[in-house]
Amino acid sequence: MLWKLTVSGTEFLKRLLDIAGGLAGVLCFAPVIGVVAVLIKLEDGGPVFFRQLRIGKGGRPIYIWKLRSMVQHAEAAKTQLADQNQHAEGVTFKMKRDPRITKTGRWIRKLSLDEAPQVWSVLKGEMALVGPRPPVPQEVRKYNAFQLRRLTVKPGLTCLWQIGGRANIDFAGQVRLDLQYIYSESLWKDVKILFKTIPAVLMGKGAY
Repeated sequence: MLWKLTVSGTEFLKRLLDIAGGLAGVLCFAPVIGVVAVLIKLEDGGPVFFRQLRIGKGGRPIYIWKLRSMVQHAEAAKTQLADQNQHAEGVTFKMKRDPRITKTGRWIRKLSLDEAPQVWSVLKGEMALVGPRPPVPQEVRKYNAFQLRRLTVKPGLTCLWQIGGRANIDFAGQVRLDLQYIYSESLWKDVKILFKTIPAVLMGKGAY
């Protein structure tokens, strides 16, 4: 079942928006995913998709799918690059010119096309179109009580810091913007964020 009725009218309308947006996303992204899949295969012959464990609403583990933008076994190589993390707090890992990113991966990450398969997670109800990005378990283990408030809503495909600078915004800034969104969440705000996401992605600002 793709959606459930809730006691909150706002949540109900948000779910309807997620379903409509998710279905539109499937139709729009299907041919793009097909082209990108061929390019990924041609580049190194490895798998097209990458499944990763993330943390969803209330700390619930969820799996998300991405178009693979890094070399195979990239997670294992991450520990060797830890000292080059450009996010000072060390909770999240961001690095410009990450050597693990493939040629195809570099441009699909710039346009956020690697995240396209996550529209399926939106349709399943594990994610929303708008909400804090879902963190990996290793990050959540480093959260303090204040930062854990990010997990009180469904994670999303896009959020305030995605349209305001993406990876250029440090972890503290991401938390601040996520909580700002959570405390003032509304359907109208979601619509505005979605519309602002399009030019932000096309400009590629802050994409590593």
